Amino acid sequence: MIQAKIQARLSGHYREDGRYPSAIVNITNRCNLSCKHCFIYRDGNPNESPQSIRDEMADEAMLETLAGLRDRHGIRTMLWMGGEPLLKKRFLADAIHLFPHNTITTNGTVPLIDFGPQVHYVVSMDGPEDLNDALRGEGTFRRVLANLSKLDEKFSSSVQVQCTVTRLNQDRLGELVGALEGTAAGWMTFSFYVPCAGDDSGNAWDSNEDRAEAVREVLRLKALHGGFIRNSTRSLELMLPPACEAITASCPAQDHVLPLWLEDDHFATPFCCYGNDVDCSRCGAWVVFQLAARAERRS
Repeated sequence: MIQAKIQARLSGHYREDGRYPSAIVNITNRCNLSCKHCFIYRDGNPNESPQSIRDEMADEAMLETLAGLRDRHGIRTMLWMGGEPLLKKRFLADAIHLFPHNTITTNGTVPLIDFGPQVHYVVSMDGPEDLNDALRGEGTFRRVLANLSKLDEKFSSSVQVQCTVTRLNQDRLGELVGALEGTAAGWMTFSFYVPCAGDDSGNAWDSNEDRAEAVREVLRLKALHGGFIRNSTRSLELMLPPACEAITASCPAQDHVLPLWLEDDHFATPFCCYGNDVDCSRCGAWVVFQLAARAERRS
């Protein structure tokens, strides 16, 4: 059993005897943005609740918990997220030494820190300036580009940009690719908006058939821009119906990725790394289809 002093209450798809090559951990509920499409804050941004921030797990307990879960489940790759994880840079400086491979997902408006080659950054941007800022807040697009421009050849942590494709930005993805080529972002990936049940935000497609046009647009951009777009061709093809329904009906992420959400003074496991209210039938998560394509190659 996990020692009593380790702060984790795990349920859902979690298997006590499971081996999880990767994990995703929310290390803070604090964020300097309030993005309209953020799956973490569907029920409201915790920035509006100072008490929830004060009750977050102490850094020492968090490190101990993660070390225990690493040893128990063989976790080798950790994706650090929040909130905005770079608001806890001192914690990250210690935490990245727990795992051989580390990815920090950030909104990019906080200056990136060179944590060395064992760290990879995923910077979130969601379209050209007007569309990105409509979701993420005025000025965020230029702030991210300014931070990328400060990175020189001595910066040893690798950097990519990930764009969440929605029904609202699908026709202007090429503009974002054009703005990022030649920057310190080494490459891009595209993930597709994962809606909750009954989502009427305008970001979601009504069906996977409706989403297919957006998937084909990313395939077209990949053909044009080659290695700068790192989604594999096969993972994108698997997102087209009817293949996508078979993938999401037996989600590979549930067996490979352990999601850990910070709930006050402990970690909990949500139903999915995208939350407890997701509509799995319309899932477009990069990780799900990348894992499916990888498993297909191995079979």
